[in-house]
Amino acid sequence: MASSSSLVLHRCWSLLSYQHLACPWRSPRLMLNFHPVSAITAVVTSSTVKASSERCSSGCLGLRTYNSKSNQFLRRCSTNAFVVVNDEKYGNKQVISVTPCLYDYILANTREPEILRQLREETASLRGSQMQVSPDQAQLLAMLVQILKAERCIEVGVYTGYSSLAIALVLPESGHLVACERDAKSLEIAKKYYKRAGVLHKVDVRHGLATDALKSMILNGEACSYDFAFVDAEKRMNQEYFELLLQLVRTGGLIVIDNVLWHGKVVDPMVNDAKTVSIRNFNKRLLVDERVNISMVPIGDGMTICQKKMTS
Repeated sequence: MASSSSLVLHRCWSLLSYQHLACPWRSPRLMLNFHPVSAITAVVTSSTVKASSERCSSGCLGLRTYNSKSNQFLRRCSTNAFVVVNDEKYGNKQVISVTPCLYDYILANTREPEILRQLREETASLRGSQMQVSPDQAQLLAMLVQILKAERCIEVGVYTGYSSLAIALVLPESGHLVACERDAKSLEIAKKYYKRAGVLHKVDVRHGLATDALKSMILNGEACSYDFAFVDAEKRMNQEYFELLLQLVRTGGLIVIDNVLWHGKVVDPMVNDAKTVSIRNFNKRLLVDERVNISMVPIGDGMTICQKKMTS
């Protein structure tokens, strides 16, 4: 899911917060510094600086700083932000920090089929709409399915069907997608759009607990018969979903897990609720899991792409 709150840390306000507060829970050498290209870095750390947020002419949120010594206002558009790891072993590599302006640009360069746009806009008015994946996420998922030449897929956590519809649209006519969702009202919207898009025949909707559906598929002899799986459901169940999907996905197939960065909470030691802790623990286990190749991708709220390796 792509939560709007996942973008908050990328506003220019966060540029001041991260650098000025110096991330007290982290080692200074491992700290991520946020650098605006058009600004003077010294202004950020000066005790004479006062800051307020404001929007530029394009409507993007930026930071307006005032230096009492120079009696000057400096304004920084959030489009110029990048991050640098202080550890010299990384070679001062500059990495883009996705600001609101830059994310608008990414969305403007995302190919979103008309039927997906309609579903996204209908979902936007619903409670819990932040659970819907973003268009750029859906585009990546669809591309992965196409690269794999996948024919059999699984989705754990459908909500109103945006990601599953994106997948179903690129599956061949003989393709098969098992869509697991426990919320009946959300499923009705999803099925409505499957039908509108002409892909209802590709989707096997399973209403109920995903674990029950996955276990039933394994007992039914479907182990190692799926090419691709996407998980966007109860975060505390990620490890169980992963273990079941690892049995169902073939060697070389992919399992993609959403929300692995959890709005940035995974790096905040002051946040220790059950969901955050379970995501941290899942990420740690996945890092050393020799059964899969992995790549954590900072798209949306963070996704980890796992490729099942051949067993010895």
